[in-house]
Amino acid sequence: MAWASWTTPGIFTGRGGVCTDEAGVVTGDVTVHTTWDGQEADVSVQYTGTLEWFTVTGSPVPCRTELHSRDLHQAVIEGIKAGNGATIPRLHVAAVP
Repeated sequence: MAWASWTTPGIFTGRGGVCTDEAGVVTGDVTVHTTWDGQEADVSVQYTGTLEWFTVTGSPVPCRTELHSRDLHQAVIEGIKAGNGATIPRLHVAAVP
């Protein structure tokens, strides 16, 4: 069974932050975590240095490969940096045909 995860701390949200299912809009210094189980990627954020994780709105996302899930993780980081109520981007490579 395939599995991978990535964690990136110290991401500062752009104006408007990142949308989460549990906490609404989160702003400030966040950590982004993506877990890929071989079929889909789950993406969550937390305020850096805290324990509670929040699901990024739009997660989980179907992902065919580990590379696609890594690309998704990076796209989420870029979206969070841009702000504007970032959610999971719809990447062509992340979609299951």
